[in-house]
Amino acid sequence: VFSPDLSKVNDSNVWTLYNRDIIPGDAIHLNSKPGDGILFLKESNFKNGISELVIKGKDERGRSFVGIAFHGLNDSIYDVIYFRAFNFKSSDRNSHSVQYISHPQYTWHFLRKEHPEMYENIVNPVPDPNDWFHVTVKVDYPHVNVFVNNSEKPSLSIDQLSARKEGWIGFWVGNNSEGYFRNLKVISE
Repeated sequence: VFSPDLSKVNDSNVWTLYNRDIIPGDAIHLNSKPGDGILFLKESNFKNGISELVIKGKDERGRSFVGIAFHGLNDSIYDVIYFRAFNFKSSDRNSHSVQYISHPQYTWHFLRKEHPEMYENIVNPVPDPNDWFHVTVKVDYPHVNVFVNNSEKPSLSIDQLSARKEGWIGFWVGNNSEGYFRNLKVISE
């Protein structure tokens, strides 16, 4: 089990920040800007295993895309599991609550158009969209299972679309989104 020291996120020897600023506080807070933002842990070389963390978004439509990136190579090549907190309790959009993407090729827009409902799903149990929720991502290439708030049933179960089997792990926020992260734990297998 590896739990990185989150108090050292400003150490560029350990972490690499793309397109965001870190706002000081008791959690990692990445601010809102146009485009995607990532804080990668450079000393990680995550292959298969489990990553756990606690995430907080907000209930503001189109402005709360928060998740975990893995198998990352740089700011444009990575896989992500992310959440749209504003859809958690929406009866007409809740099937778009958790999403897998693989950049640069497999964006959310491409996957929704070409493979509707295959790489996104309802989150169960449904968290409060303005509160912290626990996320467990199990990667056994190419299989990925996502569990929320210690549920025994995955909220999302997919096969990765990229051929990457290893890379950096980190915190991810989408276009015009901010996010809060804490308690990252990585268990490599």
